[in-house]
Parts: sequence; C-alpha cells; structure tokens
Amino acid sequence: MGSLEQQFHQAMAVIYETAKAECQYNATYFLQMLAEYGGVETAKRLLSTEKPSEGFTKLWECERLDLTVEAHVINDEFSSLFTTEECNIARARLLEYGHTL
Repeated sequence: MGSLEQQFHQAMAVIYETAKAECQYNATYFLQMLAEYGGVETAKRLLSTEKPSEGFTKLWECERLDLTVEAHVINDEFSSLFTTEECNIARARLLEYGHTL
C-alpha cells in the first residue's frame, strides 16, 4: 500500500471515529470492510453500488456529508486514487443530497 493509499485508509478510519462520536453512528460493516479490503478498495466497492450506502444516508441525516467516503474520494488530495467515473459517481451522489462542493 503506497503512502497516499495509507493516508486515504487513515482518513477512512477517522470517518468511522468521527461519525461514531458526532452522529452516534456505529458503522460496524464499514469498519469490517476497512479491515478486510483497506480504504481505497472499500471506497471503490461502495461507489460501485447503485444506491448510496446506509452510512451515507445516516451521515446525510446528521448533516455531515463531509464525512462520507464520497466527499473524500473527490477531495483533491485523494482523487488521483480513483477513476474519473468513480469521482463522477461520488460527486453526483453528494450533489443529489444537497452537498455543496
């Protein structure tokens, strides 16, 4: 795992901790995915689904879309880890739910 991939993985772990602390959302399945696949592959798997994850919806309800995997995927710091299509999916989901980019 390269340095940028490690940084992204760490950012995903921070998402989990922050969502748990601020939104009382214990994203157990997300944490399991992180442990099994790592941050980048977890993000790619979540982006490959037709609908946003349960975690995305919970973070939307908590008004913290900035904590979503999607927000991190399109972050300039990490977007090079993902395809244009994956970034477009992430961007579209955020816009659909009213997140300002």
